[in-house]
Amino acid sequence: MASRTVVITGASDGIGAAAARALAAGGDRVVVVGRSPEKTRAVAESIGADHLLADFSRLDDVRELASTLLDRYPAVDVLANNAGGLMGDRTETVDGHELTFQVNHLAPFLLTSLLLPRLIESRARIIQTSSVAHRLYSALDLADLDARTSYRAERAYGNAKLANILFTRELHRRFHAQGISATAFHPGVVATGFARGSKSGLRLLYGTVLNRFIASPAKGADTLVWLATAPEGEGWTSGGYYARRKPGKESKDAGDAAKAAELWRLSEQMVA
Repeated sequence: MASRTVVITGASDGIGAAAARALAAGGDRVVVVGRSPEKTRAVAESIGADHLLADFSRLDDVRELASTLLDRYPAVDVLANNAGGLMGDRTETVDGHELTFQVNHLAPFLLTSLLLPRLIESRARIIQTSSVAHRLYSALDLADLDARTSYRAERAYGNAKLANILFTRELHRRFHAQGISATAFHPGVVATGFARGSKSGLRLLYGTVLNRFIASPAKGADTLVWLATAPEGEGWTSGGYYARRKPGKESKDAGDAAKAAELWRLSEQMVA
């Protein structure tokens, strides 16, 4: 059987890199996508994978990434939208959007949208790295997605992680009948540098000596690898949200179909 093509964003470090290693070891053709040229190349070379660069704070980078993927790969069997992070003070990107929301939601929304015809042809799995933060911190206001009237780093991150789940649900609703499978997952509290740039109290957990007591990137990547490899119906179904290979506890808003549809409509406008 020909190897699958697996695209993993945010794969230059942390759970993305760990998932890339595991999937390449299993025989998949992995495309490592990251922002840092040095780190992205190092991960790719260590596993014999391809690599591409993209900074998700710039939507033009996302458009170029999608164009390159379409040019180089006749199939994309798995798209793991893993890039993201917890930011510091409110910052606007060159595209005019709040940085947390753009990097964690708008950029993967745009990448997925641009790749959709290829993903449908490939009957692909699309996996979003969400977080329990969607339940702990979110207060998503569809009228203020760029957090212009009120901003707090933890809430912005929670809102973006809720958006990941809502995007998953709407992907499933729109495209599952055409062969797309869409899932989201919580990787656990993982020892990575994703909160390094934040002033949030969560930085103390993720970025200091306390991280020796939390999960390794490999353990955090386990659910991603499972969703990328296990047959649908063997513990997971399209449209679901998972943690530790089991259905995860969700917020009430995560199941709001009307909110998912409206978020899709607004996201289309924001990346146009």
